[in-house]
Amino acid sequence: MFNGIDAQRLLALFVLGWLLFNFPLLGLWDLETTVFGVPLLPTALFGIWMLLIALTAWLLERPARSPQED
Repeated sequence: MFNGIDAQRLLALFVLGWLLFNFPLLGLWDLETTVFGVPLLPTALFGIWMLLIALTAWLLERPARSPQED
């Protein structure tokens, strides 16, 4: 199903999501700031989640490439 570079890109995206939702980086957003009246932490969580979904969709929905193009 996934071979070579596609599997590596999905694994890299998983690691990126794991790092972004882990404590040290997530703690950067825990401020008493609001964005349009919404606290920054939930806004950042939703934005990161939306970005990861969009990147996953982009990676999975790209047209198939022949092996000679890799």
